[in-house]
Amino acid sequence: MTDLPDRRLLLVHAHPDDESINNGATMARYAAEGARVTLVTCTLGEEGEVIPPALAHLASGRDDTLGPWREGELAAAMKELGVTDHRFLGGAGRYRDSGMMGVAQNHRPGAFWSADLDEAAGYLVKVVREVRPQVLVTYDPDGGYGHPDHVQAHRVAMRGAELAADPGFRPELGAPWEIAKIYWNRMPRPVAEAAFARLGEAIGQTPFTKAAALGDVPGVVEDAMITTEIDGTAFASAKAGAMRAHATQIEVAEPWFALSNALAQPLFTTEYYELVRGSAGSLETDLFEGVAP
Repeated sequence: MTDLPDRRLLLVHAHPDDESINNGATMARYAAEGARVTLVTCTLGEEGEVIPPALAHLASGRDDTLGPWREGELAAAMKELGVTDHRFLGGAGRYRDSGMMGVAQNHRPGAFWSADLDEAAGYLVKVVREVRPQVLVTYDPDGGYGHPDHVQAHRVAMRGAELAADPGFRPELGAPWEIAKIYWNRMPRPVAEAAFARLGEAIGQTPFTKAAALGDVPGVVEDAMITTEIDGTAFASAKAGAMRAHATQIEVAEPWFALSNALAQPLFTTEYYELVRGSAGSLETDLFEGVAP
């Protein structure tokens, strides 16, 4: 394993675009610093709404070709971030986007929400034992905002980390590996409130007519839960470029963006985390703090 970089970061996300919105600056920073950044995306995002009218035919209710299109958008986003190692869980198309909670798509054949947990986690174990990341980033147990695929991605990430360290679990997938630090995506409430106050003052100068609500931001918590702050301001253009690459899902007008609901949100370039495995003293500024190669 001497050919592995000293620092190795794994991120597990539900759909293409989640990585750029939540962690784009973090990913760009560590890729630029020479860390191995590996992204595992669990679905192709086939049930997403489509923003550009010219691409409306891609939607699941029409041609149902949005998934392969978003696969291309994700590849373009990774180029913007400088990330060269991206995989789909179990291979592209193994699991399908489940739609929002409570819809019929939750239970269609192949839906990620209905996937057997250990089977899905097994695909992640294979990646973990190959890449041997010291750090894993994923969602909190609510998936940030309750989307079934985000909740399931959290479950798969946590279960996959557990099984990857178990020498009795499928040894044919490689030697066991224990991830030193696990983080959940977070957003400190005071930071979000201040950003939305600025957005409220600037909304008339943006392409958007109305702002989203603070509750639309996933993972908002009180300051006390924040353990780690990653300053990605030097990579703001990379993050914005990656978000623009997901053109079916996101409209960007820096320092703001909107999803298909056309409600403006702040584009955050400092990204925040809660450490849930490992130890941290004062507020960290590096996900790899205290980690051995």
